[in-house]
Amino acid sequence: MYNKMWHQTQEDLNSLLDKESQKMSEPQGNKIVVFQMLATFYINYVQIFRNMENVYDQIVHPQKRMLIRKVLDGVMGRILELKNEMVELEMTEFHYFDDILQDLKLSPQQLDVPIPRYFLKERLEVIKGREKILAQILTECGLNLPNVKYAVKIIALEEAVKLIQIAERARQGRLRALFMKQIFLQECRAKEMKLLGQRLLDTRLAALQIQKVWRGFHQSKKTVKEREEEMVFLGMKPSPFFNEVSDAIAQSKQVRNLRDEVQLKHEQNYQEALVNIKEDLKMLEGPDIKENLQDQIRQWFIECRNLTGTFPDYPNEEDGGSALIFSNKTPEQEEDEEWKMSPSLFLQLMEEGNSLYKDMWLNKDESWNFPQDYDPEMIKEEKRKELEMEIRIQVDELMRQELKNLKLAVNREMEIPPKQKKGKKVRRRGKRGKKEKDLTADRTIESLYQELVEEGLLIQALKVNLSDYIGEYSYLGTTLRQVAIEPMPSLLDVRQLITLYGILPLGSAEVHERAPLVKSLLLAGPSGVGKKMLVHAICTETGANLFNLSASNIAGKYPGKTGLQMMMHLVFKVARQLQPSVVWIQDTEKTFYKKVPQAEKRIEPKRLKRYLPKLLKLLKPDDRILIVGTTHRPFDAELQPFCRVYQKIILVPRPDYASRYVLWKEIILRNGGELTNSLNISCLSKVTDGFTQGQIVQVIKDVLTERRLRQQAHKPLTAIEFITMMTNMNPVYREEEESFKNWYAKTPLGKKRVLSLTVGGNKEKEKDKGKKGKRGKKKK
Repeated sequence: MYNKMWHQTQEDLNSLLDKESQKMSEPQGNKIVVFQMLATFYINYVQIFRNMENVYDQIVHPQKRMLIRKVLDGVMGRILELKNEMVELEMTEFHYFDDILQDLKLSPQQLDVPIPRYFLKERLEVIKGREKILAQILTECGLNLPNVKYAVKIIALEEAVKLIQIAERARQGRLRALFMKQIFLQECRAKEMKLLGQRLLDTRLAALQIQKVWRGFHQSKKTVKEREEEMVFLGMKPSPFFNEVSDAIAQSKQVRNLRDEVQLKHEQNYQEALVNIKEDLKMLEGPDIKENLQDQIRQWFIECRNLTGTFPDYPNEEDGGSALIFSNKTPEQEEDEEWKMSPSLFLQLMEEGNSLYKDMWLNKDESWNFPQDYDPEMIKEEKRKELEMEIRIQVDELMRQELKNLKLAVNREMEIPPKQKKGKKVRRRGKRGKKEKDLTADRTIESLYQELVEEGLLIQALKVNLSDYIGEYSYLGTTLRQVAIEPMPSLLDVRQLITLYGILPLGSAEVHERAPLVKSLLLAGPSGVGKKMLVHAICTETGANLFNLSASNIAGKYPGKTGLQMMMHLVFKVARQLQPSVVWIQDTEKTFYKKVPQAEKRIEPKRLKRYLPKLLKLLKPDDRILIVGTTHRPFDAELQPFCRVYQKIILVPRPDYASRYVLWKEIILRNGGELTNSLNISCLSKVTDGFTQGQIVQVIKDVLTERRLRQQAHKPLTAIEFITMMTNMNPVYREEEESFKNWYAKTPLGKKRVLSLTVGGNKEKEKDKGKKGKRGKKKK
């Protein structure tokens, strides 16, 4: 199944690469046409990425997985490149593909970029070991406090007695009310008997009356059940077994676990085979390879002697030694190779993987390899080349001496030592970059790690997946932009950007080195929209370390200029050694305050202001370190230095109606609630316009106590229960949302967006005026 899926995906990739090479060579002047082209390629690459990630996770053949991984990283990087091109073209981080999705007959859910599972799977042992060490250090320092489910409040004895008395009186009152109800019902029955005059009813009439009542009750129950089944069938209501794990899902999990075990076993066998087969080849074929190489080189000596009259000079080891003699390249081929230049750093990687697939796997007969273990012949072919290179180095040393002896014996010539090429000295020219001084050269990484944990600068990330950031797509984005209205991004748009800018580059070293480099990220939005959750989700999905350099957290730690320098050195040294790493600056506007409030002057919030730009310059493509800032008051910061530090700025909005609807449903179900006809989710979503995700989650947890969950069977949940709890909360008003939009319009990308819309609008007006003028002339 997954082999077929792989072959189909490779065919799709091959056709897409052909289309892209054709389209990119054609000059395009219209921005709309260019964006449509880029967006189409982006969506197609996302579909290939989704399939390829699934294939890589499930295929157990080790050599196939190596090739798939190469292609997977190439596709991942190409997606990031296309995203970067679209951002530069439209001058905005958020794009809407409603019309293109409709043409391609795809749903918005298929636009979701998956997070490769190998990010965690292949580093699972390292991550577990690091978490264990971190937990141990926190426990020793007394910082790892146990999670207390119920808060214990200490009260005075008199107050405790009063509470017990209130509870006991309430219990007695309920019992008395039940007793009085029974007495009242008995009196009512006695009155009815008196009215009937103690007359006995006919048994047939009594039976008929009972039948009527029973049949009516039975039919009403049946009608309700049929209606519920119809609503479930139409997808308008979740199945009653929605929260239960089906047998098929449980079986699929077992199969997935089994595949993981087989993958690990086959990988171990493959690594052992690489060593064993090479040793066998060295013993069996090594002498023959050595003899053949010597014969070929001697033949070259004789041919050159016959043609030129003298023995040739032996090529230097730096130039490749004897391998240079037998290279079959013509000058024309060398020119083509030097001239060839791909427009993308990842297209060449994908083309190489695609050509390897065609040469090795497309028409390969694997009927003999049912368990999908390694292919020994492929290993032999690979190791023969390695063995030949190793033996060639030894042969070159012998043949250099032999050539020297031949020259002395035949020509009586002394061999002139080869001169070093002057071109190699070019490397010394130019300015030398300032090498960062290691202030802790005499200390181990383990001791530095422990110090940072004890100081509270390296913290434990919460176990939160990015999929827990619930939201819905914006289905009106394209329509609103067509009428010159800039829509607020949806929560899933934000989640998509976190995946593209944060998770994918941190998870893959290959992608981080070649893709457009994002060193810093700013999440700006009102309190409670999930900025902190997104930071922890990045760490959870990539297994990254989390460093907290918030102004409140570093206050009083490592005082003075030298202390600050040492702190930054410790953080970034450990972050580099144990990458991937995330450096989090909460309330980052404090670092760039326009004016520091009097109450905060003692914590020196602007300590990092000068150091952050310098540190960003020192970060290289092979440093998988991401600086993430979060702020709920970006307008308090100086705009220019703020935007100079943060390369990408993501505006995190309050949830729209669609996102609130999904959020209410999901969180209620996750907390044990039941969705019935009594609970109007649509009403809740409309009434809670302006409230943030954090407030909605808090209200649901407050309402769905253990006692309330037990009462659901006879007392279903209603919307009024949740609405009552929200009356004490303050929503995000339109004015606050507009202030965020106005601030974002002042950022570099926001300015470019406004300018592009203004220029585009003016051009359209000029065109309209020109058309009207032509029509007026025609009428005259």
